[in-house]
Amino acid sequence: MIGADLGDGTYRNPVLAADWSDPDVVCVGDDFYLTASSFGRAPGLPLLHSRDLVNWTLIGHALNRLEPEEAFTAPRHDCGVWAPSIRHHDGRFWIFWGDPDHGVHQINAPDIRGPWSRPHLLKAGKGLIDACPLWDEETGEAYLVHAWAKSRSGVKNRLTGHRMSPDGRHLLDEGRVLVDGDRIPGWFTLEGPKLYRHDGWFWILAPAGGVETGWQGALRARDFFGPYEERVVLAQGGTDVNGPHQGGWVRTRRGEDWFLHFQQRGAYGRVVHLQPMCWSDDGWPVLGDEGEPVLVHPKPDLPAQPVSAPATDDDFPGGRHGRQWQWTANPQAGWTTSHHADGLRLTCVRTHTAQDLRRMPHVLTQRLPATSFTAEVDLSLAGAEPGAKAGFAVLGDAYSWIGLERGHDGTAWLVHRFAETTAEEERDAAHPRPAPLGTARLRIEVGAGARCRFHADTGDGFRPSGQPFAATPWRWVGALLGLFASAPAGRPDAGTALFTRFRTTR
Repeated sequence: MIGADLGDGTYRNPVLAADWSDPDVVCVGDDFYLTASSFGRAPGLPLLHSRDLVNWTLIGHALNRLEPEEAFTAPRHDCGVWAPSIRHHDGRFWIFWGDPDHGVHQINAPDIRGPWSRPHLLKAGKGLIDACPLWDEETGEAYLVHAWAKSRSGVKNRLTGHRMSPDGRHLLDEGRVLVDGDRIPGWFTLEGPKLYRHDGWFWILAPAGGVETGWQGALRARDFFGPYEERVVLAQGGTDVNGPHQGGWVRTRRGEDWFLHFQQRGAYGRVVHLQPMCWSDDGWPVLGDEGEPVLVHPKPDLPAQPVSAPATDDDFPGGRHGRQWQWTANPQAGWTTSHHADGLRLTCVRTHTAQDLRRMPHVLTQRLPATSFTAEVDLSLAGAEPGAKAGFAVLGDAYSWIGLERGHDGTAWLVHRFAETTAEEERDAAHPRPAPLGTARLRIEVGAGARCRFHADTGDGFRPSGQPFAATPWRWVGALLGLFASAPAGRPDAGTALFTRFRTTR
């Protein structure tokens, strides 16, 4: 696979070929920081770092647990953290986001690596999404803009604005509609606003027209509360980049302007593109190649950086998992077992929903890292409790997994199962076969179209298992790779599963 950095002073989109949904970016000195939606997974609010906007690494998360905690004890894949905005103001990093069921939150920290404050609920309500602050350095005033989710509020296609206290803890008015998309001919599903001040104007960069087929708009006004005029500044045109959808504008220390946005790619999720940005003679932003996304383009005028991408491989040193992994709900004590060697030891958690991975909170996940790749992990299932199982999954609205399960007599079996989108129970994807040592090396090959082929080695070499499985996304989330261990409800001690040497190749 060709990476984003082509090594000759140019880059190829996407610069992040994985599901970093609804990206926003900020420049602080020589460093760029990006965050993205994390929905119902924990930890949330991923933090990525770059020095050239092309090569990125994952450096951590800003949100250890989702709040209110009782709302996220079970998976809520399309809820939680929607479309965050990241800013740097008054010596602190700030992240604002909308939770469609609870309202607008903010957290802040003196350093990107924390410690981050507890979430502060700035505006309570249903359907409040895509929040973005602005501190006007000229006047000292602070503002907030957000969009609406019709599924919770009955309202969409409009942007609401507030004056905000400079400490980001209080709104100073009842709020007013800044932009009513119903009044703009041809515009619908206006959302994802990012708020800026430039050249004497208030600017809102926001997409409209829907995730799959929409466009990126720019709106400007002399006064924060409007009236705003609008223009389409980035559209698919003759390219293969559908959408293109929401993102953020950033200016480098050398004065170049760039725009990061996402493209929806089905089971692969929302991948991130980097567009050059300049200003027209009449003062409007021009994105990409005269308003169409670029595929290959000269890199930003910044010092050369080592080629990098967010980590995927993991040896689980000391029993700890890497930053790339997230649970499908707030984690609980006892899901992992501490030890001193390498390898992730998961407890076979007792659950009444053990037959459906989509309902399990104790699945450890990471994004599909590329269009085509192979992922492998070694598994050892300890204990002989009947029904205890562990495996390696491709998880979405439909899912499939391969792994080990203990039979009624304690025998370990290699099993491969799947569940269709509307199915409430799993089915066998292949006939079970004995795994005499209680160990297996598991492999998932993902090809074009997110078609997945499963393989396993139980001591006699890799053998294919079952038919190809087409990965599916969740409602807003791309498909995920997952590791899990579970057991039927019963006695407390059902054993553990040890995962070692997780590797991906592209």
